[in-house]
Amino acid sequence: MYQGRSITLKHLLIDGMKHIGLQFANDKVILALLNSLSDIAWSDVFNMYYLPNNEGNLKLIFEIFRGEAWINGNYFFEKKLNNDNGPLNVDWFRKRTLAKDYHPCPDEYLLKLELMRYSNNTVRAYVNCFEAFINFYSDIDPLSINEFEVRYYLQKLIQEGKSDSYVNQALNSIKFFYEKVHGMPNRFYSIERPRKKVLLPQVISKEEVKAIIAHTNNIKHKCIASLLYTSGLRRNELLNLEVNDIISDRMMVRVKQGKGNKDRYTILSHTTLKDLRRYYLEYRPDIYLFEGASGQRYSSSSVLSIIVSAAKRAGITKRVTPHMLRHSFATHLLENGTDIRHIQLLLGHNSTKTTEIYTHVAEKSFMKIDDLLS
Repeated sequence: MYQGRSITLKHLLIDGMKHIGLQFANDKVILALLNSLSDIAWSDVFNMYYLPNNEGNLKLIFEIFRGEAWINGNYFFEKKLNNDNGPLNVDWFRKRTLAKDYHPCPDEYLLKLELMRYSNNTVRAYVNCFEAFINFYSDIDPLSINEFEVRYYLQKLIQEGKSDSYVNQALNSIKFFYEKVHGMPNRFYSIERPRKKVLLPQVISKEEVKAIIAHTNNIKHKCIASLLYTSGLRRNELLNLEVNDIISDRMMVRVKQGKGNKDRYTILSHTTLKDLRRYYLEYRPDIYLFEGASGQRYSSSSVLSIIVSAAKRAGITKRVTPHMLRHSFATHLLENGTDIRHIQLLLGHNSTKTTEIYTHVAEKSFMKIDDLLS
């Protein structure tokens, strides 16, 4: 059965019509079965066979190849909606004061972002990027914009010195409009993206971390800095923590719906737990572990301010961010001999390949190399 055969389904748009692309390694059995499909054709552009995208053809593919080849629909079928990215708040969008000739993001764009449960940060970024794009081409209907014009716009961003990250996000926001809002899967299939830069994580020493924690203003700020480091949390993960996510009997922190909407557990330091108990008695948070004056979730900018200010008081001259504490957590664990697989799980990485970046900054990995002059 199957004998290693698999076919990956892809969305293709050919001559303005939606098609099902079939991508597979050359195989006589698959080719023979394909010939039984009356609408099958070959695309030199996409280098794969295709047929019209309709329910009948989709069922036919699964019927014909049943028991002969595994059908991979991961790239074809809509992904499951995110479970929880928090409530979407678009008040900023509705309350804006716009210039007379400014073109706002279409309502259907915002609605699709909401239905797909994108996070508030992603919604704001996509809307801002897409509005910049449609206002650059203010005299053209967005549905009429062609690939050449998209390339020209991206080139303009690069010439203006925009970061690779911004250019990629701009392209993502444009593709979202055509692919998700208007169902045109490969409208800009062949547009190149900037090559991804591999940047080493910035870390600080254990002594510098301890100095930052020691120079926080109060027990609340101390617990925030401590958790970022001793549990390796991202800033949003820290802010989303609820009181019952601190599992003291197991010395664990439960991270719900972290990056990529994944749940995980990470470690809880005994020292941090003592501080958290003192903090709880003094502040009595209700729902979120760290709450603002109105009982709402603590703000991201406040966490940044806490770390930056504490680092300055500690006499650290370089700018320290909350994410540098997470990087330092991973690096120090690696230097202490913790298995990289365990660090991967604690950080919530999909693969150890992502975690391996810390081997480039861990002192221990360099200390093992003999001095060439000795």
